[in-house]
Amino acid sequence: MKTKKGSTAGKKKEIIFISITATILVIIAVLNFATGDKHVQKELEHLYATHDTQFLRAMGVVFGPALVGGNKIDVLLNGDEIFPAMLEAIRSAKKSITFETYIYWSETIGHEFADALSERARSGVKVHLLVDWLGSDRIDKDDIKKMHDAGVEFQSYNQIAWYNISRFNNRTHRKLLIIDGRIGFTGGVGISDQWRGKAQDPDHWRDTHFRIEGPVVTQLQSAFMDNWIKSTGKVLHSEEYFSHVDSAGTRSAQVFSSSPAGGGESMELMYLLAINAAEHTIELSSAYFVPDDLSIKALVSALKRGVKVQIITPGPHIDNGTVRAASHSRWGEILKAGAEMYEYQPTMFHCKVMVVDEIFTTVGSTNFDPRSFRLNAEANLNIYDADFAMAQINIFRNDQAQSQRLTYADWQARPLTEKIWGSIVSIFDAEL
Repeated sequence: MKTKKGSTAGKKKEIIFISITATILVIIAVLNFATGDKHVQKELEHLYATHDTQFLRAMGVVFGPALVGGNKIDVLLNGDEIFPAMLEAIRSAKKSITFETYIYWSETIGHEFADALSERARSGVKVHLLVDWLGSDRIDKDDIKKMHDAGVEFQSYNQIAWYNISRFNNRTHRKLLIIDGRIGFTGGVGISDQWRGKAQDPDHWRDTHFRIEGPVVTQLQSAFMDNWIKSTGKVLHSEEYFSHVDSAGTRSAQVFSSSPAGGGESMELMYLLAINAAEHTIELSSAYFVPDDLSIKALVSALKRGVKVQIITPGPHIDNGTVRAASHSRWGEILKAGAEMYEYQPTMFHCKVMVVDEIFTTVGSTNFDPRSFRLNAEANLNIYDADFAMAQINIFRNDQAQSQRLTYADWQARPLTEKIWGSIVSIFDAEL
Protein backbone atom coordinates (compact mmCIF):
# COMPACT_ATOMS: atom_id res chain seq x y z
CA MET A 1 0.00 0.00 0.00
CA LYS A 2 1.37 3.41 -1.03
CA THR A 3 1.78 6.10 1.59
CA LYS A 4 0.48 9.61 0.98
CA LYS A 5 4.08 10.83 0.81
CA GLY A 6 4.99 8.19 -1.78
CA SER A 7 1.90 8.97 -3.85
CA THR A 8 2.75 12.68 -3.85
CA ALA A 9 6.33 11.99 -4.93
CA GLY A 10 5.07 9.78 -7.75
CA LYS A 11 2.74 12.51 -9.01
CA LYS A 12 5.58 15.04 -8.95
CA LYS A 13 7.74 12.73 -11.06
CA GLU A 14 4.86 12.24 -13.49
CA ILE A 15 4.35 16.00 -13.78
CA ILE A 16 8.07 16.55 -14.34
CA PHE A 17 8.13 13.82 -17.01
CA ILE A 18 5.11 15.33 -18.81
CA SER A 19 6.64 18.81 -18.65
CA ILE A 20 9.96 17.63 -20.08
CA THR A 21 8.22 15.68 -22.84
CA ALA A 22 6.02 18.65 -23.73
CA THR A 23 9.04 20.96 -23.79
CA ILE A 24 10.93 18.60 -26.12
CA LEU A 25 7.95 18.36 -28.46
CA VAL A 26 7.59 22.15 -28.56
CA ILE A 27 11.29 22.56 -29.33
CA ILE A 28 11.08 19.97 -32.12
CA ALA A 29 8.01 21.71 -33.56
CA VAL A 30 9.71 25.10 -33.50
CA LEU A 31 12.83 23.72 -35.15
CA ASN A 32 10.76 22.05 -37.86
CA PHE A 33 8.94 25.24 -38.81
CA ALA A 34 11.93 27.57 -38.50
CA THR A 35 14.08 27.96 -41.62
CA GLY A 36 16.80 30.01 -39.99
CA ASP A 37 16.39 32.75 -42.60
CA LYS A 38 14.94 36.20 -42.07
CA HIS A 39 11.45 36.42 -43.51
CA VAL A 40 10.71 38.88 -46.29
CA GLN A 41 8.51 41.48 -44.64
CA LYS A 42 8.14 44.32 -47.12
CA GLU A 43 6.17 44.21 -50.35
CA LEU A 44 8.30 44.43 -53.50
CA GLU A 45 7.93 47.59 -55.55
CA HIS A 46 6.62 47.61 -59.10
CA LEU A 47 9.79 48.89 -60.81
CA TYR A 48 9.56 47.27 -64.25
CA ALA A 49 7.30 45.11 -66.40
CA THR A 50 7.63 41.49 -67.51
CA HIS A 51 8.46 42.69 -71.02
CA ASP A 52 11.39 44.80 -69.78
CA THR A 53 14.94 43.47 -69.95
CA GLN A 54 15.38 44.33 -66.26
CA PHE A 55 12.82 41.63 -65.42
CA LEU A 56 15.01 39.05 -67.15
CA ARG A 57 18.11 40.36 -65.39
CA ALA A 58 16.43 40.06 -62.00
CA MET A 59 15.15 36.57 -62.74
CA GLY A 60 18.45 35.36 -64.12
CA VAL A 61 20.99 37.13 -61.93
CA VAL A 62 19.42 38.11 -58.60
CA PHE A 63 17.20 35.08 -58.07
CA GLY A 64 18.47 32.20 -60.13
CA PRO A 65 20.54 30.83 -63.01
CA ALA A 66 20.38 32.69 -66.31
CA LEU A 67 17.69 31.95 -68.83
CA VAL A 68 19.13 29.93 -71.70
CA GLY A 69 17.77 29.63 -75.23
CA GLY A 70 17.44 26.68 -77.56
CA ASN A 71 14.91 24.60 -75.65
CA LYS A 72 11.99 22.49 -76.76
CA ILE A 73 9.19 22.06 -74.21
CA ASP A 74 6.24 19.73 -74.83
CA VAL A 75 3.09 19.89 -72.71
CA LEU A 76 1.65 16.63 -71.37
CA LEU A 77 -1.91 16.64 -70.05
CA ASN A 78 -2.97 14.06 -67.46
CA GLY A 79 -1.72 10.55 -66.89
CA ASP A 80 -2.63 9.12 -70.30
CA GLU A 81 -0.08 11.48 -71.87
CA ILE A 82 2.35 11.91 -68.97
CA PHE A 83 3.19 8.37 -67.91
CA PRO A 84 3.73 6.86 -71.40
CA ALA A 85 6.11 9.72 -72.27
CA MET A 86 8.10 9.28 -69.06
CA LEU A 87 8.30 5.50 -69.43
CA GLU A 88 9.31 5.76 -73.10
CA ALA A 89 12.13 8.12 -72.14
CA ILE A 90 13.31 5.81 -69.35
CA ARG A 91 13.36 2.83 -71.71
CA SER A 92 15.42 4.83 -74.22
CA ALA A 93 18.16 5.71 -71.68
CA LYS A 94 21.70 4.84 -72.74
CA LYS A 95 23.88 6.33 -69.98
CA SER A 96 22.00 7.62 -66.94
CA ILE A 97 18.63 8.14 -65.29
CA THR A 98 18.18 10.53 -62.37
CA PHE A 99 14.70 10.58 -60.85
CA GLU A 100 13.39 12.54 -57.86
CA THR A 101 9.79 12.55 -56.68
CA TYR A 102 7.69 13.27 -53.62
CA ILE A 103 5.06 10.57 -54.11
CA TYR A 104 5.97 7.07 -55.29
CA TRP A 105 3.21 4.60 -54.47
CA SER A 106 3.69 1.20 -56.03
CA GLU A 107 0.17 0.34 -57.19
CA THR A 108 0.06 -0.48 -60.93
CA ILE A 109 1.98 2.53 -62.27
CA GLY A 110 4.65 2.24 -59.58
CA HIS A 111 5.30 -1.36 -60.62
CA GLU A 112 5.66 -0.24 -64.24
CA PHE A 113 8.25 2.36 -63.30
CA ALA A 114 10.11 -0.11 -61.07
CA ASP A 115 10.24 -2.62 -63.94
CA ALA A 116 11.45 -0.01 -66.45
CA LEU A 117 14.12 1.38 -64.11
CA SER A 118 15.31 -2.13 -63.21
CA GLU A 119 15.57 -3.20 -66.85
CA ARG A 120 17.74 -0.18 -67.69
CA ALA A 121 19.97 -0.74 -64.66
CA ARG A 122 20.54 -4.37 -65.65
CA SER A 123 21.54 -3.11 -69.10
CA GLY A 124 24.32 -1.02 -67.61
CA VAL A 125 22.57 2.36 -67.36
CA LYS A 126 23.38 4.27 -64.15
CA VAL A 127 20.01 4.69 -62.43
CA HIS A 128 19.44 6.86 -59.36
CA LEU A 129 16.03 7.16 -57.67
CA LEU A 130 15.43 9.65 -54.85
CA VAL A 131 12.01 9.55 -53.19
CA ASP A 132 10.72 11.51 -50.24
CA TRP A 133 10.61 9.25 -47.19
CA LEU A 134 7.22 10.56 -46.02
CA GLY A 135 5.53 11.13 -49.37
CA SER A 136 6.55 7.72 -50.71
CA ASP A 137 5.64 5.66 -47.66
CA ARG A 138 3.42 3.42 -49.80
CA ILE A 139 6.15 2.06 -52.05
CA ASP A 140 6.33 -1.74 -51.84
CA LYS A 141 9.42 -3.31 -50.30
CA ASP A 142 9.33 -5.82 -53.16
CA ASP A 143 9.70 -2.98 -55.68
CA ILE A 144 12.60 -1.53 -53.72
CA LYS A 145 14.30 -4.95 -53.58
CA LYS A 146 13.69 -5.53 -57.29
CA MET A 147 15.33 -2.22 -58.18
CA HIS A 148 18.18 -2.69 -55.70
CA ASP A 149 18.94 -6.17 -57.04
CA ALA A 150 18.97 -4.78 -60.60
CA GLY A 151 21.50 -2.10 -59.66
CA VAL A 152 19.26 0.92 -59.15
CA GLU A 153 20.71 3.25 -56.53
CA PHE A 154 17.66 3.92 -54.36
CA GLN A 155 17.61 6.62 -51.68
CA SER A 156 14.94 8.02 -49.32
CA TYR A 157 15.11 11.75 -48.67
CA ASN A 158 15.21 12.93 -45.06
CA GLN A 159 14.28 9.63 -43.44
CA ILE A 160 13.42 10.26 -39.81
CA ALA A 161 16.16 9.55 -37.27
CA TRP A 162 17.15 10.91 -33.88
CA TYR A 163 19.91 13.07 -35.37
CA ASN A 164 17.69 14.85 -37.93
CA ILE A 165 14.38 15.09 -36.12
CA SER A 166 14.53 18.88 -36.33
CA ARG A 167 14.36 18.57 -40.13
CA PHE A 168 11.48 16.12 -40.26
CA ASN A 169 9.13 18.76 -41.66
CA ASN A 170 11.47 19.59 -44.54
CA ARG A 171 10.42 17.37 -47.43
CA THR A 172 11.48 17.18 -51.06
CA HIS A 173 8.46 18.00 -53.20
CA ARG A 174 10.44 18.16 -56.44
CA LYS A 175 9.35 16.16 -59.50
CA LEU A 176 12.41 15.67 -61.68
CA LEU A 177 13.29 13.01 -64.25
CA ILE A 178 16.41 13.41 -66.39
CA ILE A 179 17.48 10.94 -69.08
CA ASP A 180 21.14 10.89 -70.23
CA GLY A 181 21.43 14.54 -69.13
CA ARG A 182 19.55 15.48 -72.33
CA ILE A 183 15.82 14.89 -71.78
CA GLY A 184 14.00 16.19 -68.73
CA PHE A 185 10.55 16.08 -67.17
CA THR A 186 8.96 18.21 -64.48
CA GLY A 187 5.50 19.31 -63.41
CA GLY A 188 2.92 18.31 -60.86
CA VAL A 189 2.52 14.57 -61.28
CA GLY A 190 3.52 11.94 -58.73
CA ILE A 191 3.87 8.20 -59.26
CA SER A 192 0.45 6.95 -58.22
CA ASP A 193 -2.61 5.49 -59.91
CA GLN A 194 -4.71 8.53 -59.04
CA TRP A 195 -2.84 10.37 -61.80
CA ARG A 196 -3.71 7.76 -64.43
CA GLY A 197 -6.38 8.39 -67.05
CA LYS A 198 -7.46 11.72 -68.50
CA ALA A 199 -9.17 13.44 -65.55
CA GLN A 200 -12.39 11.75 -66.61
CA ASP A 201 -13.82 11.28 -63.10
CA PRO A 202 -13.06 12.00 -59.42
CA ASP A 203 -10.73 8.98 -59.22
CA HIS A 204 -8.41 10.36 -61.90
CA TRP A 205 -6.73 13.70 -61.21
CA ARG A 206 -6.24 16.68 -63.50
CA ASP A 207 -2.54 17.58 -63.86
CA THR A 208 0.07 18.91 -66.28
CA HIS A 209 3.65 17.78 -66.82
CA PHE A 210 6.35 18.92 -69.26
CA ARG A 211 8.93 17.14 -71.41
CA ILE A 212 12.07 19.23 -72.01
CA GLU A 213 15.00 19.05 -74.41
CA GLY A 214 17.85 21.53 -74.78
CA PRO A 215 20.47 23.31 -72.66
CA VAL A 216 18.11 23.99 -69.73
CA VAL A 217 18.05 20.25 -68.97
CA THR A 218 21.52 20.75 -67.47
CA GLN A 219 19.96 23.09 -64.90
CA LEU A 220 17.30 20.47 -64.21
CA GLN A 221 20.07 17.94 -63.58
CA SER A 222 21.75 20.38 -61.18
CA ALA A 223 18.53 20.64 -59.19
CA PHE A 224 18.46 16.85 -58.84
CA MET A 225 22.11 16.77 -57.79
CA ASP A 226 21.39 19.28 -55.01
CA ASN A 227 19.26 16.83 -53.04
CA TRP A 228 21.19 13.75 -54.16
CA ILE A 229 24.37 15.13 -52.60
CA LYS A 230 22.50 16.11 -49.43
CA SER A 231 21.03 12.62 -49.15
CA THR A 232 24.00 10.45 -50.14
CA GLY A 233 27.12 12.60 -49.97
CA LYS A 234 27.93 11.44 -53.52
CA VAL A 235 28.71 13.82 -56.37
CA LEU A 236 27.68 12.65 -59.83
CA HIS A 237 29.61 14.86 -62.23
CA SER A 238 30.77 12.69 -65.12
CA GLU A 239 29.83 12.98 -68.77
CA GLU A 240 26.98 10.51 -68.27
CA TYR A 241 25.15 13.20 -66.28
CA PHE A 242 26.55 16.50 -67.55
CA SER A 243 27.48 16.63 -71.21
CA HIS A 244 27.23 19.20 -73.96
CA VAL A 245 23.57 19.64 -74.89
CA ASP A 246 22.75 21.02 -78.32
CA SER A 247 19.93 23.41 -79.10
CA ALA A 248 16.63 21.58 -79.56
CA GLY A 249 14.12 24.40 -80.00
CA THR A 250 13.43 28.11 -79.63
CA ARG A 251 12.26 28.55 -76.04
CA SER A 252 14.21 30.52 -73.43
CA ALA A 253 14.01 28.93 -70.00
CA GLN A 254 15.63 28.50 -66.59
CA VAL A 255 15.25 26.05 -63.70
CA PHE A 256 14.55 27.70 -60.38
CA SER A 257 14.95 25.64 -57.21
CA SER A 258 14.65 26.30 -53.48
CA SER A 259 14.99 24.52 -50.15
CA PRO A 260 15.21 25.50 -46.47
CA ALA A 261 18.93 24.74 -46.54
CA GLY A 262 19.57 26.92 -49.56
CA GLY A 263 17.25 29.90 -49.18
CA GLY A 264 13.85 28.89 -47.89
CA GLU A 265 11.99 31.87 -49.32
CA SER A 266 13.67 32.20 -52.71
CA MET A 267 10.78 30.47 -54.49
CA GLU A 268 8.25 32.88 -53.02
CA LEU A 269 10.49 35.77 -54.04
CA MET A 270 10.49 34.47 -57.60
CA TYR A 271 6.68 34.38 -57.62
CA LEU A 272 6.47 37.83 -56.02
CA LEU A 273 8.89 39.25 -58.56
CA ALA A 274 6.72 38.01 -61.42
CA ILE A 275 3.48 39.21 -59.81
CA ASN A 276 4.96 42.63 -59.07
CA ALA A 277 6.15 42.95 -62.68
CA ALA A 278 2.69 42.14 -64.08
CA GLU A 279 0.89 44.91 -65.95
CA HIS A 280 -1.93 43.14 -67.78
CA THR A 281 -2.82 39.57 -66.79
CA ILE A 282 -2.07 36.77 -64.31
CA GLU A 283 -3.49 33.27 -64.82
CA LEU A 284 -2.67 31.02 -61.86
CA SER A 285 -3.51 27.33 -61.54
CA SER A 286 -2.77 26.12 -58.03
CA ALA A 287 -3.51 22.79 -56.37
CA TYR A 288 -3.03 24.29 -52.90
CA PHE A 289 -3.62 28.03 -52.83
CA VAL A 290 -3.02 29.43 -49.34
CA PRO A 291 -1.40 32.85 -49.87
CA ASP A 292 0.42 34.48 -46.97
CA ASP A 293 0.03 38.18 -46.15
CA LEU A 294 2.87 39.25 -48.44
CA SER A 295 1.45 37.31 -51.40
CA ILE A 296 -2.00 38.76 -50.79
CA LYS A 297 -0.54 42.28 -50.77
CA ALA A 298 1.28 41.58 -54.05
CA LEU A 299 -1.89 40.29 -55.73
CA VAL A 300 -3.98 43.19 -54.42
CA SER A 301 -1.38 45.69 -55.64
CA ALA A 302 -1.43 44.07 -59.08
CA LEU A 303 -5.23 44.31 -59.17
CA LYS A 304 -5.06 47.99 -58.22
CA ARG A 305 -2.63 48.54 -61.14
CA GLY A 306 -5.32 47.18 -63.45
CA VAL A 307 -3.94 43.64 -63.78
CA LYS A 308 -6.62 41.02 -64.44
CA VAL A 309 -6.03 38.17 -61.96
CA GLN A 310 -7.71 34.79 -62.49
CA ILE A 311 -7.04 31.81 -60.23
CA ILE A 312 -8.19 28.19 -60.48
CA THR A 313 -8.05 25.95 -57.41
CA PRO A 314 -9.55 22.55 -56.55
CA GLY A 315 -13.27 22.35 -55.88
CA PRO A 316 -15.22 19.70 -53.98
CA HIS A 317 -12.91 16.89 -55.11
CA ILE A 318 -9.80 17.74 -53.11
CA ASP A 319 -7.53 15.34 -51.28
CA ASN A 320 -7.26 17.65 -48.27
CA GLY A 321 -10.41 19.45 -47.17
CA THR A 322 -8.52 21.27 -44.45
CA VAL A 323 -6.39 22.99 -47.10
CA ARG A 324 -9.52 24.08 -48.93
CA ALA A 325 -10.91 25.62 -45.72
CA ALA A 326 -7.62 27.43 -45.06
CA SER A 327 -7.55 28.60 -48.69
CA HIS A 328 -11.08 30.02 -48.53
CA SER A 329 -10.24 31.95 -45.37
CA ARG A 330 -7.57 33.86 -47.33
CA TRP A 331 -9.66 34.92 -50.32
CA GLY A 332 -11.42 37.99 -48.90
CA GLU A 333 -8.96 40.77 -49.76
CA ILE A 334 -8.13 39.58 -53.25
CA LEU A 335 -11.79 38.94 -54.12
CA LYS A 336 -12.76 42.38 -52.85
CA ALA A 337 -9.95 43.89 -54.96
CA GLY A 338 -11.34 42.22 -58.09
CA ALA A 339 -9.64 38.83 -58.48
CA GLU A 340 -11.61 36.09 -60.21
CA MET A 341 -11.54 32.84 -58.21
CA TYR A 342 -12.60 29.52 -59.73
CA GLU A 343 -12.96 26.00 -58.32
CA TYR A 344 -12.44 23.06 -60.67
CA GLN A 345 -15.42 20.71 -60.53
CA PRO A 346 -14.77 17.35 -62.30
CA THR A 347 -11.94 15.96 -60.14
CA MET A 348 -8.92 16.90 -58.01
CA PHE A 349 -7.09 19.80 -59.68
CA HIS A 350 -3.35 19.32 -59.12
CA CYS A 351 -1.84 21.78 -61.65
CA LYS A 352 0.86 24.29 -60.69
CA VAL A 353 1.17 26.83 -63.50
CA MET A 354 1.32 30.65 -63.51
CA VAL A 355 1.33 32.81 -66.65
CA VAL A 356 2.08 36.54 -66.44
CA ASP A 357 1.36 39.09 -69.19
CA GLU A 358 1.16 36.37 -71.85
CA ILE A 359 4.98 36.08 -71.90
CA PHE A 360 6.31 34.53 -68.66
CA THR A 361 5.29 31.07 -67.45
CA THR A 362 6.42 29.16 -64.37
CA VAL A 363 5.61 25.47 -63.98
CA GLY A 364 6.81 22.69 -61.70
CA SER A 365 6.25 21.30 -58.23
CA THR A 366 5.57 24.50 -56.27
CA ASN A 367 2.21 25.15 -54.66
CA PHE A 368 1.16 28.69 -53.81
CA ASP A 369 1.35 28.15 -50.06
CA PRO A 370 3.74 28.62 -47.11
CA ARG A 371 4.83 24.97 -47.10
CA SER A 372 6.14 25.15 -50.66
CA PHE A 373 7.55 28.63 -50.16
CA ARG A 374 9.41 27.92 -46.90
CA LEU A 375 9.62 24.25 -45.89
CA ASN A 376 9.80 22.05 -48.98
CA ALA A 377 12.55 21.55 -51.52
CA GLU A 378 10.91 22.66 -54.78
CA ALA A 379 11.89 23.12 -58.42
CA ASN A 380 10.20 25.11 -61.17
CA LEU A 381 10.84 25.59 -64.86
CA ASN A 382 10.47 29.23 -65.96
CA ILE A 383 9.79 29.86 -69.65
CA TYR A 384 10.00 33.28 -71.29
CA ASP A 385 8.15 32.78 -74.55
CA ALA A 386 4.90 34.29 -75.86
CA ASP A 387 3.78 31.26 -77.91
CA PHE A 388 4.32 28.91 -74.99
CA ALA A 389 2.48 31.27 -72.64
CA MET A 390 -0.52 31.47 -74.97
CA ALA A 391 -0.67 27.68 -75.19
CA GLN A 392 -0.83 27.53 -71.39
CA ILE A 393 -3.54 30.19 -71.32
CA ASN A 394 -5.63 28.13 -73.76
CA ILE A 395 -5.31 25.14 -71.39
CA PHE A 396 -6.26 27.46 -68.51
CA ARG A 397 -9.39 28.55 -70.39
CA ASN A 398 -10.43 24.93 -70.89
CA ASP A 399 -10.01 24.25 -67.15
CA GLN A 400 -11.83 27.49 -66.38
CA ALA A 401 -14.81 26.32 -68.45
CA GLN A 402 -15.08 23.31 -66.12
CA SER A 403 -14.84 25.42 -62.99
CA GLN A 404 -17.31 27.31 -60.83
CA ARG A 405 -16.60 30.95 -60.04
CA LEU A 406 -16.86 32.18 -56.43
CA THR A 407 -17.53 35.89 -56.02
CA TYR A 408 -16.87 38.13 -53.04
CA ALA A 409 -20.59 37.86 -52.19
CA ASP A 410 -20.32 34.06 -52.27
CA TRP A 411 -17.28 34.23 -50.00
CA GLN A 412 -19.09 36.46 -47.49
CA ALA A 413 -22.13 34.17 -47.52
CA ARG A 414 -20.28 30.94 -46.74
CA PRO A 415 -21.52 29.11 -43.60
CA LEU A 416 -20.37 30.34 -40.20
CA THR A 417 -18.92 26.92 -39.37
CA GLU A 418 -16.74 27.09 -42.48
CA LYS A 419 -15.56 30.59 -41.55
CA ILE A 420 -14.60 29.50 -38.04
CA TRP A 421 -12.89 26.32 -39.18
CA GLY A 422 -11.02 28.16 -41.94
CA SER A 423 -9.75 30.76 -39.49
CA ILE A 424 -8.53 28.06 -37.11
CA VAL A 425 -6.71 25.89 -39.66
CA SER A 426 -5.14 28.87 -41.44
CA ILE A 427 -3.07 29.41 -38.31
CA PHE A 428 -1.26 26.18 -39.17
CA ASP A 429 -1.03 26.82 -42.92
CA ALA A 430 2.70 26.04 -43.08
CA GLU A 431 1.95 22.45 -42.11
CA LEU A 432 -0.97 21.90 -44.52
